[in-house]
Amino acid sequence: MTQKDLSHHFAKMVAETKYETLPETAIEGAKKSILDTIGVILGASGVEPAVRGVVDIVREAGGTPESSVMGFGIKAPALWASFANGAMAHCLDFDDHAPEGHHPSSSIVPAVLALAERAGGVSGKELIAAVAAGQEVFMRLRRNVESRKDWHLTTILGVFGATAAAGRLLRLSPESIGDAFGYAGMQCCGTMEMMFSTGSSQRGLYAGFSTKGAVLAALIAQKGISGVQTMFEGKAGLFNVYLGGKYNREGMLAGLGADYCGGEILYKPWPSCGVSHGFIHSTLTLMKQHNLTIDDIKEMRVNAGDFGIELCTPIAERRAPKTSADAKFSIPFCVAVAATQGWPKVEHFFGEGLSNPDVLAAAQKVVPVPDPAFDWNGTLPKGRLDIETHDGRVYSMIGEEVPGDTECPMSWDYLYEKFQSTAKLAAVPPSPSKLNAAQEMIRHLETVDDVSQLMRVLA
Repeated sequence: MTQKDLSHHFAKMVAETKYETLPETAIEGAKKSILDTIGVILGASGVEPAVRGVVDIVREAGGTPESSVMGFGIKAPALWASFANGAMAHCLDFDDHAPEGHHPSSSIVPAVLALAERAGGVSGKELIAAVAAGQEVFMRLRRNVESRKDWHLTTILGVFGATAAAGRLLRLSPESIGDAFGYAGMQCCGTMEMMFSTGSSQRGLYAGFSTKGAVLAALIAQKGISGVQTMFEGKAGLFNVYLGGKYNREGMLAGLGADYCGGEILYKPWPSCGVSHGFIHSTLTLMKQHNLTIDDIKEMRVNAGDFGIELCTPIAERRAPKTSADAKFSIPFCVAVAATQGWPKVEHFFGEGLSNPDVLAAAQKVVPVPDPAFDWNGTLPKGRLDIETHDGRVYSMIGEEVPGDTECPMSWDYLYEKFQSTAKLAAVPPSPSKLNAAQEMIRHLETVDDVSQLMRVLA
């Protein structure tokens, strides 16, 4: 190579990120993501059965009680706490995402919270700067590579965003952050098979692995252990091995260190895959506009692109998912929930919600129709819903202006409501007064001297 690897440019930006020079949008974005992610983690601790086994593993590992395992009232070494919290951060499929798709904060926020509690004395401003830096790395990577159906970009790229945040939290030098990126490259993995395969809980837990990998990479670098310096652009680096050498280098560097886009991250209204949201929105809108009930409807056709069709295949299993992970990743099930239950909620995707006879019957009316006009090229694809009634009427809508999308961003009031409703589902629920105190602390995080107080409030 005749030029510095991109990892050096990113490392310099991360090390030099300061709260005082961040744009207000990035500060607000970081705080919103912290609140949103913590609420989702707490909710997952109480409703997702798979996380109990993860927490059992953490308990069995033992070690110094450095950092909180949220929702369970226990502490573990930061590495293991970050793994448990990261595993819970995506379980509800309710965590934030980039407009292009994939999830930055489910790896970033658990990593920095675990390390901040381990270190002690980390200010709210430092936490905000760390999250903003990590989100910037993730977004620049995600926006300048193509969408894929083989490698899973949330985990492939997410470990680098989380490593950036962890390195900034630990105040590592640019050189050490570069080392950490090298070790993150040993742990960037995960394929889309967990999305396409049905019957497992794996896709709900994946963020734990990139979170743990990031914390481990940062701690190794903190010890002064040198890492590969060409992990992004080297002969066998990230871009060549995972992405076929296709990436927009100029786009990744444009405005680096001056522009921060964390304020463009989106927050979900419904606990399901973002590709389902356009169809949920269309279902709710059309049924309300035309005063329809499920009994009026003969067929609901989801006209979807390449990735959307995957969420409808195999159709029999997508219509009757066996696990909560499958339910949240099934367009037929999500449309059926919206058509029979109204606004989809967490409880519709767990326990008795999976066997609701009204939902399962409605899912039989959902028919996928491949439409390449809605392939995943750029931003998250939308799709079109056609509702045909028994008397021959047809109503159609493309899933645009979805709540939570770029054109309809979620306010602090919505995020407060979401935080309260998800956090109260925790295995060990914090009291209402503690939840109120926590959300106010996060809203004004720049005034907090030690963010460990936040974990104490939620304990």
